[in-house]
Amino acid sequence: MKFDFDQIINRTGTYSIKHDPASQGMQDDVLPMWVADMDFRSPPCVAEALEERVRHGIYGYSIPDSEYFDTVQGWFEQRFGWSTKREWLILTPGVVSSIYIAIRALTEPGDGVVISQPVYHPFMHAIQDTGRRLLNNELVYDNDRYVIDYDDFEEKIKNAGLFILCSPHNPVGRVWTHEELQRMGEICLRHDVIIVSDDIHQDFVYPGSRHHMLADLDERFADITITCTSPSKTFNLAGLQLSNIFIPNEKLRNRFLKEYRRCGLGSPGVMSIIACKAAYEGGAEWLEELLCYLGGNFSLIREYLPVRLPKVRLVEPEGTYLAWLDCTALRYSAQELDNLVRDKAKLWLNDGTIFGDGGAGFQRMNIACPRSVLSDALARMESAI
Repeated sequence: MKFDFDQIINRTGTYSIKHDPASQGMQDDVLPMWVADMDFRSPPCVAEALEERVRHGIYGYSIPDSEYFDTVQGWFEQRFGWSTKREWLILTPGVVSSIYIAIRALTEPGDGVVISQPVYHPFMHAIQDTGRRLLNNELVYDNDRYVIDYDDFEEKIKNAGLFILCSPHNPVGRVWTHEELQRMGEICLRHDVIIVSDDIHQDFVYPGSRHHMLADLDERFADITITCTSPSKTFNLAGLQLSNIFIPNEKLRNRFLKEYRRCGLGSPGVMSIIACKAAYEGGAEWLEELLCYLGGNFSLIREYLPVRLPKVRLVEPEGTYLAWLDCTALRYSAQELDNLVRDKAKLWLNDGTIFGDGGAGFQRMNIACPRSVLSDALARMESAI
């Protein structure tokens, strides 16, 4: 490989939330494999662009130029065949803050918002923090794979004003098929429900699956969909805080912008703009090698578990770099399992229950790390169990 993903980089003392156990009430000797950022350096093209800007020495108020918009739109055109328009695109500090904004802009307190748990837990917090009603369309764990209960989905949608779609799905690793997205979109259309689609893991898709932009499947879907994207997961830029939000419907876009201004949030900073542009312009080769490396990490887990940890199963990932581990055969309570992982294995993972009640008995492991670190984590789990 041209890029070295085996290198172990010390991240302590770098203001990294992932590598600061004390800030989260954890012991110093835990191995951090929880929050979804990677232990790999961003592509060299990003560092070079940022270094050049640092040398300039002035970091005033900033605004993206036309090349920025062309570059972002070009990424989605080239990788997903999605043709967008410049006016659709709004820059915000992050996907989570954008979801909060969308909920406040497009629904009223007390309105129902549908999510499909187990799912990324800030969705739940955003609904509750804004005084909306959480309507859970629980995913069905069927034959080691998660699927949608469409009858329940439609019942919940009938009582909702908004649906938050996680695509690809975090934490269960599903990459929704064209048919699945089409069916969800049609149900939302029937009941006049707006869709906020979190596509932040869009670039992490493995052979046999394909990511579809929901707004590109049907013009009618584009008219009811807010698509949340960011280079932060793809190129490990989360600390720079930038998202690219696409809203084709002018009325929805104006309502979103109005609420965005009411929050008092400014535009993303100059470093995030430069990093995003550089990554999308020059990071494709790095990303392709990264996907191969992550595929190797998942292969290690597939080989290890049946032989050394037969009561722990990997829910087969179609996307993301998050391993969803089924530990239900161990027959521990959720708290017992979490204590075992944290206190005995000395691993810092995500307890499945934070993603919803359906996550009980599961653990989420971030495998975007050098393979030697992953091997250490699996050995720790084996020893503890």
